Amino acid sequence: MKPFTIACPTGHLAFTPLEKASFLEGCRLRPDAIVADAGSCDIGPRPLGADRHVSLEAHQRHDLEIMLLEARRLGVPMIVGSASDTGTDRGVDQFVRLVREIAAEHRLAPFELAAIYSEQKVEDLLGRLARGARITGLDGRPDADAATLRRTDRVVAVMNAEPIRRALREGAQVVIAGRASDCALFAAPLLEAGFSPAIAYYTGKLMECASFACEPFMGKETILGTVEGESVVVRAMHPEQRCTPASLASHAMYERTDPFREYVAGGWIDMSGCRYEQVDAKATRASGAVFHATPRLSVKLEGAGRVGERRLAIVGVRDPQTIARIDQAIAWARGKVAERFGPEGRGWRLFYHLYGRNAVMRELDPDPPSAPHELGVVVEAVHEDGRIAEEIAALAARNLFYARLSGTKGTAGAAALMSDEILVGEPGYEWTLNHVIEVEDIMELVRIRHLVVDGRGGEGR
Repeated sequence: MKPFTIACPTGHLAFTPLEKASFLEGCRLRPDAIVADAGSCDIGPRPLGADRHVSLEAHQRHDLEIMLLEARRLGVPMIVGSASDTGTDRGVDQFVRLVREIAAEHRLAPFELAAIYSEQKVEDLLGRLARGARITGLDGRPDADAATLRRTDRVVAVMNAEPIRRALREGAQVVIAGRASDCALFAAPLLEAGFSPAIAYYTGKLMECASFACEPFMGKETILGTVEGESVVVRAMHPEQRCTPASLASHAMYERTDPFREYVAGGWIDMSGCRYEQVDAKATRASGAVFHATPRLSVKLEGAGRVGERRLAIVGVRDPQTIARIDQAIAWARGKVAERFGPEGRGWRLFYHLYGRNAVMRELDPDPPSAPHELGVVVEAVHEDGRIAEEIAALAARNLFYARLSGTKGTAGAAALMSDEILVGEPGYEWTLNHVIEVEDIMELVRIRHLVVDGRGGEGR
């Protein structure tokens, strides 16, 4: 079996634009496929629940254009998954439209495109539940019931490599896929070329974030992965980057609950015995992955639902006495909101994000500063009615000025407003589904549409 090389120019297509120079350098070496992930649940539940992309369309067009032109020039497959950030049907259709427009602009010769859809209807899942299906919670979540599904606005199923393999087998030269496991995008062409699931999915795990697997840190730069037998050589394309055993091994452990396991529908990769070897100044060889197939096919479901309108206020705190007792000040302000609207949780929610102490990690912060110099407080209020959310945000922010803290002698200077306006945020969403459901066939949850894209003015289909 001959070696197979994949070029990956970005770990999240269009979140910011890819770097063109290193991509063209990678394409100069004539890869056998061009692959990129275009979505993530890292961006939170709102994009999925609202069915909106957060990557600017101008950036999406930029990345797709650069990739498509090179893929067609080389005559190799181009695979993009989790289209338009969330992998909903809207996202797939948006990317198909952009590919059509780019093809027309550059008058590209006809090519076959496969659009793979993995969005699920809540009504269909309710039907499965009524027929006895179990929707099993992950990471400590309880199993989903009908109430959970009814407060869900959008659901996507996370496909493995099989639907993409089928699209390639049926002649697709460009694949635009809905929500997919990152590593499945890379595994699909490798499995079709005859490589084992172990090295195919493992290569995907190593390459999914492009130049994040290299050092020094640079985002949006291209890497090449060349698979031969049961090993892969990952090579940095930027002239100032290199792929090392340390950088590649650390990326294999990236974003894992268990650093040695990567799960996909139908099995998992065991990376506990993997080996990493520097082959030259720019590249590292990785090997030793083992794939364990599971007896049942369980597909992950991601779902999000709307919880209400959001309003925000920004307050700065410099007074050392208030900073020292900021939790008491917040409790006072919460109490004033509760006096007017009743206990929190009955239609309203309130959050204080303390930038300078633990706004990012909250209670998980291993070492929050005990006496920060100053705090930026972002007050976030959520209510179904935007007018009430605005009042809650105003009360919650302004009462930080008036918190009754024992021993306070001054009557001013406790806090400062960046601006006296209440800011209007996008509606708030929550993750409702981080679950798996058993199926007999992965194709139960996906639909493939083939079309011909003709940039030279033909009819297409």
